[in-house]
Amino acid sequence: MPSFKEILRADIDNVFMNTDEFASLHTVNGKKMAVTIDNNELIERAKKAKSNMDGIYVKTTLIYVKAKDFGPLPAVGSVLNLDGKIFKVMDAMNEDGLYSIHLEANRS
Repeated sequence: MPSFKEILRADIDNVFMNTDEFASLHTVNGKKMAVTIDNNELIERAKKAKSNMDGIYVKTTLIYVKAKDFGPLPAVGSVLNLDGKIFKVMDAMNEDGLYSIHLEANRS
């Protein structure tokens, strides 16, 4: 019988990062991979709006990617290209083979 952790790891591929279920294909740093974008989680985490100046706002995005597809966990402060848009990595965590990466970018 598989352990709970083994079941969770299988669910990363079979459910959470399955493009027929939650994920969709995106280009991350020039590489196509399954990505789940969860902006609702950031709303819950932040509970506030950021604004730099008139006409400029901060776009925040939280993405989930498989560690084995992405590669090494990105460093806080590094740059990530998501579908041709440049973001700064604000936080990145490895959650048992699934990376959660909090991104921000100034937009107008």
